[in-house]
Amino acid sequence: MIQVSLSTLVLIYLSIMLVPIFTAWLFNEWRRQRRERDAFRYVLHCGVCGFEFEDKSSALLPRCPRCGGLNERSRLSGL
Repeated sequence: MIQVSLSTLVLIYLSIMLVPIFTAWLFNEWRRQRRERDAFRYVLHCGVCGFEFEDKSSALLPRCPRCGGLNERSRLSGL
């Protein structure tokens, strides 16, 4: 028979229970970040007036609908 102390059994039990929970949390966090990235893919910030707008065209320099200024396609920084 294998001799196992009570503290080792508790550690094994906790690791068996917590590893799947932690893995599920990591997977859901990865999916949330991916959805957030996809949602802001076409959002642009006008450098002239500060207006945030959505542009799904393939234009290299899209125009701002508010002021008409040309804008570069750059990533919005998250908080």
